[in-house]
Amino acid sequence: MKAKVDEKLIEHVADVARLKISEKEKKQFVKELKEILDTFSKLDEVDTKGIDVSLQPVELKNVLREDKAKECLSQEEALSLTQNKKDGYFKGPRAI
Repeated sequence: MKAKVDEKLIEHVADVARLKISEKEKKQFVKELKEILDTFSKLDEVDTKGIDVSLQPVELKNVLREDKAKECLSQEEALSLTQNKKDGYFKGPRAI
């Protein structure tokens, strides 16, 4: 199905989108919309029978590193470089 692209269509689309466009812009949009629809019409002509649907063109794979358990800081080591501590925990500003 081929849509008729003319200034009337452009005016309707602009009205629906609540856009004010000039006569010069209407003529430009008619030309551009025809080009866009012609390009998509060419895609419709491509034979895709027997082709599997591909929603993700690039294979997804996990790029994160593997979790490996290793020794971590003790509570004393973690708190050793701060003066803002109380009862074995970091002390932060009061939240209201």
